[in-house]
Amino acid sequence: MPITPPSEVASAPVARLPVVPAPSRPAIVPVPAPATPPATPAAPAVASSRIDPASVPAGAIYVCENGSGANRRLTAIQFDPKVGDLCRRHPEMGPCQYERNLCRQSGGRVYAADGREITMATEAEFDRKVMRVRFKSN
Repeated sequence: MPITPPSEVASAPVARLPVVPAPSRPAIVPVPAPATPPATPAAPAVASSRIDPASVPAGAIYVCENGSGANRRLTAIQFDPKVGDLCRRHPEMGPCQYERNLCRQSGGRVYAADGREITMATEAEFDRKVMRVRFKSN
């Protein structure tokens, strides 16, 4: 993800800032999948992960994680106050979804400020909530 230059952060509608995780605790904590058996056979459940909320800077709504191990980079995604309030209340809205998709297109994973991962299953729930319809041309 492209990082916003420091001189443009104050006036940018969306600011992408590098995040340095707290060294005292691991930044990602695996969360086991629920133990309830599925009603129908389905694909195996993948354990989602969480990011340490203490490593998220104040005002950031999302964190994009790219790479792994020593090459791991965290980028905080902050919006201007109006859009930030909208994304906190209604994460299914277009500007919020655009930034999450931009992170995924760059090979990253998206985490909310509270530390939980926003997966494509979560995105499907958002789409169902707003009854968004996507038309695909063949």
